[in-house]
Amino acid sequence: MSPAAEIELKDDGRQLALRLAGREQQLAALWLRERAPDADTLDPRTGQRLIEAARLPLDLHATRARIDGDRLEVQFSDGHRATFSLDGLLAQATPDRDIDDGLTLWDATLETLPQADFAAARDDDGALLAMLEALHRHGFVKVQGVPLTEDGMQPLIDRIGPLRRTNWGGIADVKSVADAYDLTMTRRGLEPHTDNPYRDPIPGYIWLHCLSNAAEGGDSTLADGFMAARRLRDEAPEHFECLTRLSPTFRYTDATTDLESEGPLIELDSHGRLARVRYSNRTERIDAHAPELLARYYAARQHFYRLITSDALTVHLKLAPGEMLIMDNYRLLHGRTAYQLDGGTRHLRQGYVDRDSTASRRRVLRARLTAGTAETPTATTRGAIS
Repeated sequence: MSPAAEIELKDDGRQLALRLAGREQQLAALWLRERAPDADTLDPRTGQRLIEAARLPLDLHATRARIDGDRLEVQFSDGHRATFSLDGLLAQATPDRDIDDGLTLWDATLETLPQADFAAARDDDGALLAMLEALHRHGFVKVQGVPLTEDGMQPLIDRIGPLRRTNWGGIADVKSVADAYDLTMTRRGLEPHTDNPYRDPIPGYIWLHCLSNAAEGGDSTLADGFMAARRLRDEAPEHFECLTRLSPTFRYTDATTDLESEGPLIELDSHGRLARVRYSNRTERIDAHAPELLARYYAARQHFYRLITSDALTVHLKLAPGEMLIMDNYRLLHGRTAYQLDGGTRHLRQGYVDRDSTASRRRVLRARLTAGTAETPTATTRGAIS
């Protein structure tokens, strides 16, 4: 820890200015008090708050603060004393980036796809963590060696979280059928899109497993929606702002299902970071807003569409039998080229796993393996790119 760390009380102790490593962070005394890391304030096992934060006095302030090594010691006006880790306080600073830490944006120049081995990830925690880290970092990972059975992906899903069931069931077919009820079940090409924006919540991760792909065509296309959003912001900030503010409706109906939800094509979190993208030409509908507003929206949407379909942002691949793509449905746009069945077959299976269980599994494995309670993943099991 830097010996130059300094703390200063401001606004009669209601604020503390922490200066460390060339940065200054403003901390509210009330914020510090309600998250004091002691057993009287937070349960040591669960981390859940034991005090009623809403009952703390609004004029609560720090009466004394000092830095001791890598810790900040604070005494509050209600008599409580607490000690905080300086590294922990800096880690909770409001981010000034447009994406979460740990994400790597990419475009068509991506030379090596993030990959994982099915059996290794199924049997070894280190390999599973490496797969989940690659998935988090790049928004997708290609998994090899998946059993050529209809539910071959299920043992790996069971290592992460429950399979998300929809009106199509659990793991469902993706192949051409007569009298198709969804365009996915036809042989036409599919434009880049995110799945199921008409659901609430939207499925977090798409698992797409190839059983056969001998048809002419049927190549998969992938585009990083966060990279497209960043380029849109750089090229036309007014278009970026429009797509973050105006929310179309997405709807899907069939004989037994009627689903509807809404949200912007580019969604930001409370810190202004990219949180998710939505794009589904087949199901999007925009309300009859004022013509001037619609003109701005249509121009912005067209600009975004040109980016997500551009050669500069698109990665092409063709899944072989036994290969699977796991894709972040909040970030990745995927599509496919049209295909013909003359003398060949194309049969894929698809399932969904939600974001909470996936993120939880990654964090728990990272904490446990970092603590040294299991084998640390090696470079060869990571299957990721830098």
